[in-house]
Formats: sequence, structure tokens, C-alpha cells
Amino acid sequence: MIHTKNLVSFFLETRSHTESLCKPLEIEDYVVQPVIDVSPPKWHLGHTTWFFEEFILKPYKPGYKLFHEDFAFVFNSYYETVGKRVVRSDRGNLSRPGVTKVYDYRHYVTNEMKEFISSEAINEQILSLLEIGIHHEKQHQELLLTDIKYILGNNPILPVYNDKFLENPVQNEAQQWIPVHEGIYEIGHASSDFCYDNELGRHKVYLHDYEISNKLVTNQEFLAFIEDGGYSKFDLWHAEGWDWVQQQKITQPMYWHNIDGNWQQYTLAGLRELEMESPLSHISYFEAFAYAQWKGYRLPTEFEWEAAQHHFSWGDRWEWTESAYLPYPGYEKPPGAIGEYNGKFMVNQKVLRGGSVATPVNHTRPTYRNFFQTNLRWQFTGIRLAR
Repeated sequence: MIHTKNLVSFFLETRSHTESLCKPLEIEDYVVQPVIDVSPPKWHLGHTTWFFEEFILKPYKPGYKLFHEDFAFVFNSYYETVGKRVVRSDRGNLSRPGVTKVYDYRHYVTNEMKEFISSEAINEQILSLLEIGIHHEKQHQELLLTDIKYILGNNPILPVYNDKFLENPVQNEAQQWIPVHEGIYEIGHASSDFCYDNELGRHKVYLHDYEISNKLVTNQEFLAFIEDGGYSKFDLWHAEGWDWVQQQKITQPMYWHNIDGNWQQYTLAGLRELEMESPLSHISYFEAFAYAQWKGYRLPTEFEWEAAQHHFSWGDRWEWTESAYLPYPGYEKPPGAIGEYNGKFMVNQKVLRGGSVATPVNHTRPTYRNFFQTNLRWQFTGIRLAR
């Protein structure tokens, strides 16, 4: 648990950073929702505010007055315990409340929170909720960036979000295979620092001998897969993945464009020539699996990844693993609405490890378990091979 004084600073820095991510946007960008998986920036601003209002101010601050009685309905995401909400696919239809009103809401709640958490009225339970709320907002900062990229990347003129944003770092080191010997390894969060409930409890796993790459798969390496007809070779794909490729007519990673025979990639800095030595991004689990099959290797399990992670650098891409998103031994959902945060999603999803160029500072750790459905690729997802 962070000291109360530091937690106040952490809270205010987090609230400020969310708003700074929106500064490059035009007012029209705030309400666009091209697909169900992408939420409008305005909704993220409101939802992260509602979280603090709903779980801290309403139940714990004496005499707290709601900013607006309808905002709980508008900005709840998936918390069945706390009432009805706008259907996810309808978030883009929320022309009202307007952007100015949502910012007023943010500033109102931020000030109410600052006053409350600086007082002597808070206890360990409230501090724990505050810490969860801060990290919840940091999760939404990453979602905000990737949603903005999808919104602008599907705009016909492919506008620039921020020409200083570096999303394609070059991996300069030579590719090597890191050997890991068979044995018993401990997995899961062990310190008193913050973690989510899905990182608990710490437990032992037995791993056989394996090797894991020190580097992520690059754009150039994946281009070889494309040029060899990887998207048309059904034997490389799971049946469900092959159906996805056929039905969605997938022929390349998201944001790749072949223009007059030259490969380019839409980035948050605009349309750029494809950086061949940069790590691949925006691919689904289906594509990651097919590529590994094509190379004659495989994806690591999340346990293999965690046991080896101190031997390589990570954090540029969320890395697909071969592990289903399941509870650890002894896992217990917290009571009430907070128990809906992770546990109810432990089905039909794959675990990703690491972090990405969009992940906020102080929001990655070796035990962090991200998770997505196998067809999704709007996040900065990539591949690390094992054998």
C-alpha cells in the first residue's frame, strides 16, 4: 500500500495525465465509436470519473452530492451489481452529455476526491479502493490511446494524433534463444505492492526444458509469412482462426497498407513507411499462433513467460501466450461490485504478458495478466516465440 500522501499525488497525476492524452483531439473525435470494442474518448473520461464517485464518494463521503443523477447509467461499464447502464454498442450515440459537461464532471469529482482523501476520515478499505481506482484509470489511459488510434486509423484521411509518439522502437540486439531448465517455479504476485486479484495466489508450477526468444517477432519477419502465403494456408490455423480469416478477409496486420507496392503502417504519428526492424503489433492470437506454426515454433505459456522474463527486455508489445485466462489456485473474488473486475471474464480468453508502448508508467510488472479474446487486435499486441 502506498503512503496516503503519495497516493494523493498519484491520484492527481493520474487524473491530469488522462486529460493530457485528449489534448490533441478535435471536439468531433470525442464521440466516435467505429466498432463495439472501441469506446469514445468522452466515455473513457466519464467512466473513470464515475468509478471514484460510485465506489468511494457515494458510500464513504458524508453528505456527498451527485454531480448528475443520470451519469451512473451513462458511465457504468459492466458492473451488474450497481445498476443499469447504457449498452456498450450505444456509447457512440451519446451526443449528450457534451464534452464540456463531462470535463466539468471530472473536475467536480477530482476536487471532491482530493478533499476527501486528504482528510483523516479514510481508512485502509478506502485507501485500497483508491489504489484500485487509480490503476483502473491507468488501464483506461492505455485503452484511450488504442481507441483513439482505431478512431483516427479508420478515418479516410488517416490524421496524425501526435507526431512525437514513438510506437515502433527498433530492437537492435541479435536474436538468441534463452534456455530455461526444467524444474519447479513460483508464479504470481508475492510483494505487498499493488496487484490485481487475478495475480493471486502465488503457486508452484512444473516446467519442462524450453527456450524462449530474447526478441519479439519483427515486422520484416512477419512480412515473410505474408509473402509465403501464410494467410492462405489453412493448415497453419486453428479451425476458428481459419474461419475468422475467411469471413473477415484478413490478409495483413491491422493498420498495414500496401500502397503502390510499398508497405506502410498507420501509427499515432500518422501514416509511415513500415519499420522493418520494429516489433510487430496489432495482431490477433489467431495470427500469432499461425505465425508460430509457420516458423516451426510455438507461443510460450504465461508461466514460461513469467519464469524467464528477467532474461529479456519487455514492455513494447503485449505478448500473446498459449495460456487460457483462468484463476490461479486459491483465487477468491472480492465481495461486491469490485469482484466483477476480473473473475467473471475468466472464460474464452487468452492471457497476454508484458505491456506496450501505450501502457502508462508504473502500471507494468512481471505478474500482470492482461487478457483478450482471440480475434482482437486493436491493442499493441505482438509475438515472442518459444520452443
